[in-house]
Amino acid sequence: MRPVAMDPDYRRAALTRMSAETQNILVIGGGVTGAGIALDAVTRGLSTALVEQRDLASGTSSRSSKLLHGGLRYLEQYDFGLVREALRERDLHLTTLAPHLARPVSFLFPLTGAAWERAYIGAGIALYDTLGGARNMPAHRHLTRTGALRLVPALRADALRGAIRYYDAQIDDARHTMEIARTAASYGASVATSTRVAGFVREGERVVGAHIADLENGETFTVRAHQVINATGVWTDDVQELVGRGRIRVRASKGIHLVVPRDRIIADSGLILRTATSVLFVIPWGRHWIIGTTDTDWNLDLAHPAASGKDIDYLLDEVNRVLRHPLTHEDVEGVYAGLRPLLSGESDATSTLSREHAVATTAPGLVTIAGGKYTTYRVMAEDAVDLAARALPGRVPDSVTDRTPLVGAIGYFALQNRRHELAATSGLHVVRIEHLLGRYGALTEELLAMIAQDPTLGEPIPGAEDHLQVEAVYAASHEGALHLDDVLTRRTRISIETFDRGIAAAPHVARLMAPVLGWDEERIVREVEHYEARVAAERESQRQADDLSADAARLGAPDVRTAVGS
Repeated sequence: MRPVAMDPDYRRAALTRMSAETQNILVIGGGVTGAGIALDAVTRGLSTALVEQRDLASGTSSRSSKLLHGGLRYLEQYDFGLVREALRERDLHLTTLAPHLARPVSFLFPLTGAAWERAYIGAGIALYDTLGGARNMPAHRHLTRTGALRLVPALRADALRGAIRYYDAQIDDARHTMEIARTAASYGASVATSTRVAGFVREGERVVGAHIADLENGETFTVRAHQVINATGVWTDDVQELVGRGRIRVRASKGIHLVVPRDRIIADSGLILRTATSVLFVIPWGRHWIIGTTDTDWNLDLAHPAASGKDIDYLLDEVNRVLRHPLTHEDVEGVYAGLRPLLSGESDATSTLSREHAVATTAPGLVTIAGGKYTTYRVMAEDAVDLAARALPGRVPDSVTDRTPLVGAIGYFALQNRRHELAATSGLHVVRIEHLLGRYGALTEELLAMIAQDPTLGEPIPGAEDHLQVEAVYAASHEGALHLDDVLTRRTRISIETFDRGIAAAPHVARLMAPVLGWDEERIVREVEHYEARVAAERESQRQADDLSADAARLGAPDVRTAVGS
């Protein structure tokens, strides 16, 4: 398998292919589940197309806590099967599927109660290690208060009596989702973003395809398919209503996260803290910390959920309960809000495959999947294709995605061992090479080849010096980015990792993307202006006291695909 470059030529070819040929599977939705379904289907030998109305991972899949984990809370619910399943998926990513993107992360669980709490929590974490096999992670350790404070000096001494340290894994969710889709494309799937489903094609009661609107040029076309799979997350109900019925219902739950500089919390481990209603994570993230999350119902705009001032205050209040030096609003670099699609009830005909996700035939020819957690996306994808395959002619092979590495994975460990050699031959500092390897894996060689042709691409992006200019070009030439927002928000995380939310970097990144995407000066200005308006709207929403006001403020900036494609 040769990694495909998802550039504008690829997109045009993909649109031509999917509209000219009847597909075995048409996937609606470019989040992690939809991308996983496309990869599962195409690697079974099925002709596959994927359409996504915005960008890959533009919804929930870029706004998670960025963890691959089993979920300690499920142990308290005695859902051992779900925990074991999730931990297996975690370990597959660490070792086989995406070792360049997934990495172990340490967490400290402060203990505040009597001796029974240490025994109770310790037994749970020991079981967690056992269910995970404890092969790819260090085992948990019990710590005294002194030991815990040595590991996390930022904690107040009176905030704990001791602690337990354990390990999980983290991943850049948006890059991971994009690489799943790119891997599917490399195996032959037709993947196109900025493509909105306007309606279904019907033969009697049966769904046999979809009418698609290309949001980049306003054109419409039709894709015919033997089976259509609805993997649209919080839009599940909306898509089901296009056929006038629905067996799976979801409700949106909003979760927000804060990003603060690493030096604001002096610690060599992340934290997991109990709150009155759930848990709170403090997660190491490069030169930053991610703090989250909340869990509140959301009934407003699905495309751009807004974090209110009340949400931000809640997270700051909760984390400050245990910190020696409290965080303030001035410490917050970035804020992001996402919506989790929670199952709100199914009919008797729904096949519920776990407590976390459900899959059903919504109408003849249309399969719907919803719910679930990020870590188990691959299992969800397998379940969806299994159900769709029942209606396809002939025998469909079993899933092979548990042994199908993503682009960038094969050869990663060898290049990691050669990082000093790569630094010497490229002229980059070894820290820059490690940065690239941790984002692109073995595909780092493609970026180094681009730098060799144009050495200026090896220079940092002004205003976002952690990234090299080549990354902006590569996002447009190889990773399917069509807009400035795609690069600043998802291919990189500049939008949440800089205090100005990427404003200074925006014009530089736009000019780097322009030659690849054929932008003229007017288009560059429009892209930058849209991004600036989006940042201003988000900042204004975060000053509002409640969801309704925050939503109204956020909607002050239109979606770039609506603004540019109209």
